[in-house]
Formats: sequence, structure tokens, C-alpha cells
Amino acid sequence: MKSLTVLLLVLVLGTHVFAFEKRAYIMADDFGTDLAYDCYLNYYYYVPCPTFAWFWGFSGWAPGDKIGAFFQVGDMSMFSGSACDPRNCHSLVGIRVLDFAGYGTVYPGRFSVEFDVYCSDGQGCPVGPALWSSGPLETGFGWNHIPVEPALYLSDCSADSGSSPAYPAILITATMVGTEGGYPQWGFDNISSAAAAGCELSDYSRLAALYPRPYSSHYGTIHTGYYGPGFTHCPPIWFCDGRDSGSDCGRHGFIEVAWRIYLDCSGPRHTGPDALGGIESTDR
Repeated sequence: MKSLTVLLLVLVLGTHVFAFEKRAYIMADDFGTDLAYDCYLNYYYYVPCPTFAWFWGFSGWAPGDKIGAFFQVGDMSMFSGSACDPRNCHSLVGIRVLDFAGYGTVYPGRFSVEFDVYCSDGQGCPVGPALWSSGPLETGFGWNHIPVEPALYLSDCSADSGSSPAYPAILITATMVGTEGGYPQWGFDNISSAAAAGCELSDYSRLAALYPRPYSSHYGTIHTGYYGPGFTHCPPIWFCDGRDSGSDCGRHGFIEVAWRIYLDCSGPRHTGPDALGGIESTDR
């Protein structure tokens, strides 16, 4: 898997996708300002140092570029302390993203983004058409909460079929639909700056912030990727830590976008006549 990822990285190093402007930031979490939810799921590290965490800000997109992150309900959540119940937490009520530029609100239409939600396979590729779209919107500086209204039921994205489906897997993408692209400056987690600053490498749930990922990690894969214009790259291409200068990202590994999903746990519910049960399981 590592050799395949390295090959893909080498093939695209000459394109704009890995010619991003990369800048290290510190940012505190937005405690107490979340949307109403029963549980949440994210894959990025939040390492307090002591009251903030380090992040990378990546900018330099082209119009049409698509990045995304895929989530499996029931997978271990890094920071909530427990995983969302895979048989009941099937209702997506919101998304949180981190933007260090915020130019969309200053220049409306130039840096617009559109979020889409798909059922996902085990590699983070979409299964079927989009289930929900935000339409074009502008993100501001810092944490952005994007409500999904009405709530989107995910039961049809389950990894097993039957009367009580479980473990829905979804992909959330952000497409640069503005006239210029370039921004947002998406926030990704930053383990290397935290290590260089002498921070204790554990997150709020006391998990060790292990790196390089995914080779030393709580997860067997990375959940964040670059999909290109449309879905040119699927499986997606992972993002290197900003301090990695080598082509194999072997020093610090790959990083996750600082996105979170919020779920309501009101039970499973199918939204169409035919469920998408039987999707390749993403259990690890």
C-alpha cells in the first residue's frame, strides 16, 4: 500500500495539487459552540499545547478541485471518548470545517465551496449519486458549522443489509466552485509542529498522537484525500505533513483534514425503496 501511495504521489508532484502554500497555525477548539447533536466523529488529532493545537493551512486550489474525508459510523472517534452507536446514530445533522483564510466571506463568489455527501466504499470512493448538496457557500475564518437541513438519514449507506442496518460509511467532499479557487485555506492536523514545540503527543481522549500515519496509527488507512477535478483520483491521494520534504512522506506521514460530522441517534431509517446494503465493509 505504501509503495502504491508513493507512486501516485510521484506522478502528481509536478501538478498544482502538491504545490500548495503550507503554513502552520495554532487554533483552540470551539468548545460550546457546536450544533445540537448526540455524537460526533472526526479523524484528526487535537493535541493541546496546552490550550491550543497546531494545524496546517493548505491553500492554492484550482476551480473544480475536490477534496474530501470519509467516515464510518461506529469507528472509534478520536476525541468524543466513545464511538457513535453504529446501529442507531444514522442521522447526519451537521458538518464542521476549519478555514484559515476566510476570504470567501470577503470576496463572495470568488472562493465559493460546495459540500456533497455520498455513500462511501472502504477506500473513500463514492457509491452512487450525491445524497445531499449544500449548494455554493462561503466559509469564514476559523471553525465553520454547516447544518444539514433537513437531517440526512444514512441507513442506506450501511456496510451490512437487513432490517437493522449498521456501520453507515459516507464520503463528504468540498468542491471549489468559485471563479478563482485558491482558497479556502483548509485546516489539517499538524503533529510535527506539536512535536517540535515539545507538546505531549496525546489528544483530549488520552490517545497517543502516533505518527507517521498510517504506518504507526490508530487506523489502518487515511480518511482524507485529494480527488482532483471531479473524481479523477479514486482512491484519493493523501496529503503529506507540511514538514515532510521527501517523496514518501515517511518522516511525519500523512495528515487529516480538520472536519467533523455531527450525528443524531434516533435509529436507522431507509430513505429510498432500495437500500445500498452490501457495500464493502469498512470494519477494521
